[in-house]
Amino acid sequence: MNILSLAEINTFYGVSHILFDVNMTVEKGSITGLLGRNGAGKTTTLRTIMGLTPPKSGSIRFKENEITGIPSYKIARKGIAYVPDDRQIFAPLSVYENLIIGIAGKNRKDGPIWNTGRIYELFPVLKGMAEKGGTQISGGEQKMLAIGRALMCDPDLLLLDEPTEGLAPLIVKTLAQKILEIGKRGLTILVADQNVNFAKNFIGYGYIIDKGCLEHHGPMEEIWNDKELVNRYLAL
Repeated sequence: MNILSLAEINTFYGVSHILFDVNMTVEKGSITGLLGRNGAGKTTTLRTIMGLTPPKSGSIRFKENEITGIPSYKIARKGIAYVPDDRQIFAPLSVYENLIIGIAGKNRKDGPIWNTGRIYELFPVLKGMAEKGGTQISGGEQKMLAIGRALMCDPDLLLLDEPTEGLAPLIVKTLAQKILEIGKRGLTILVADQNVNFAKNFIGYGYIIDKGCLEHHGPMEEIWNDKELVNRYLAL
């Protein structure tokens, strides 16, 4: 069953045509990848899904309901959480305060599934930094905090934009393990990233985007083993 589907999506920034007839589906319970180099259209695709950059044409359906043109805050309340590439941590607030902001967007009414205890269990390093300022921690820790804040909304779908950007290799490896763990708990995840070595560790199915067009899609193992495909669209 597909939780998200995009059909013939065309998105513009002003007069610049960025996404061209994008068609994509995300299966419920899956970890799906949107792969491509910088500037390929990954961030625009996530922003389009989230309603931050609405498409000029096409259809976006979430849990069988049309969400095209709906304001971003209403899309969030329907169960989609978005972690942007720049993290957007609130500097005046502590780590704990940044986390509990997510409670305001709780998706479910039958009690919390994610709370601070579960976030600290997933990211133990954050527990010891709970009273620190949100921007007084490292870039990797801020990424964990941003993901934790999104999870506090109890989403049905988590959008992660370039989670590895600017992070040390050891943190990247840890983050891959954590994303896989989140997925094993039943949350559907769509990850946009250019790091195919990172993505192959947890993504089950991948889409390759280049210059705003989807060029290929298939099981991640198939993509990884096609060296010509990787060199053409994903090699740095």
